[in-house]
Amino acid sequence: MTRDISPDIRYLRLFFTRPHKCSYLPDREAVTSFVDPSIAIGTGLYSQLSRMGFRRSGKFFYAPSCGTCQACIACRVVAGEFAFTRAFRRCLNKSRDLSRQLVQDIDRDEHFEIFERYIGARHRDGDMYPPSRDQYLDFLGEAMPSTRYLEFRDRGELVSCAVVDLLDDGLSAIYTYYQPELEQRSPGTLAILSLVELARDLALPYVYLGYWIAECRKMAYKNRFQPLEIFADNQWQPLTASDK
Repeated sequence: MTRDISPDIRYLRLFFTRPHKCSYLPDREAVTSFVDPSIAIGTGLYSQLSRMGFRRSGKFFYAPSCGTCQACIACRVVAGEFAFTRAFRRCLNKSRDLSRQLVQDIDRDEHFEIFERYIGARHRDGDMYPPSRDQYLDFLGEAMPSTRYLEFRDRGELVSCAVVDLLDDGLSAIYTYYQPELEQRSPGTLAILSLVELARDLALPYVYLGYWIAECRKMAYKNRFQPLEIFADNQWQPLTASDK
């Protein structure tokens, strides 16, 4: 077995971007901190960083470091206590005909075709449009040892994929892409619910969902998945009605 030898998290070097336009709240500026990309980050250190509110994007590990704004808040679902509401069960049941498989290796041509169609249909106004194969590989296709792909297939045809990292204490949801025709099945919600089920099967306590932003419609939806914990005041705590 290969031992995960990670540097002491107390001595990690961080880099900070210059202030730039916020991607989520257009009236604000953002500053992002990145872990030195020359450092080899194993699963143990990655798990520690996640518990401190960091996220992974491609080979970079980052966290918001905006001096005057604290709108981006790391969040995670408590899998073992998750409330499968009637609406959530309907979402799952509507797609029981799809096969689900967690894999480590993928057909990149097959996956890029879905990713390309997804970005073209859903994110033409974003910085990933137009999508390229190199962009896909940098962002999602060049996996870490901890990365897995939860594939959803309809009679063998790939229709959706949730990219996820296996951490010491949970699953970190990185990104989901799908065929635009799947929209009526609520594939984003389906992916999160499937990851909660998977975390339970693996006896992992959490599903990390990235940043919850109450003032941003695209990011505020995460408070639907309860119980949800947020990383605030340097500790994880339940999301309350007053937080919402």
